[in-house]
Amino acid sequence: MTKFTAEDVQYFANFARIAFSDQEAEEYSTAISELVEFGDALKTVDTDHVEPMTHPLQLFNVLREDVPQDFLDRDEMLASVKEHEDGMIKVPNIL
Repeated sequence: MTKFTAEDVQYFANFARIAFSDQEAEEYSTAISELVEFGDALKTVDTDHVEPMTHPLQLFNVLREDVPQDFLDRDEMLASVKEHEDGMIKVPNIL
């Protein structure tokens, strides 16, 4: 089991440019030690028959199938634009 001391916390906090008081460093050393102990406990869990997963929740596509449909008559649509040619809308060049 790895035990973190207040000096260890101060040492690593220096890298992140974080300042801790001695009391805070002592509290964090206890908390970090408990986290490491928990991580060590997780190593003992049997995961041989557990399938890997990419996300903790089952995600499903809730969108409808994309089926092309005619919602607007082509002639009506072309009548509402300024310029069109051969059944297509003309737009200004951008490059």
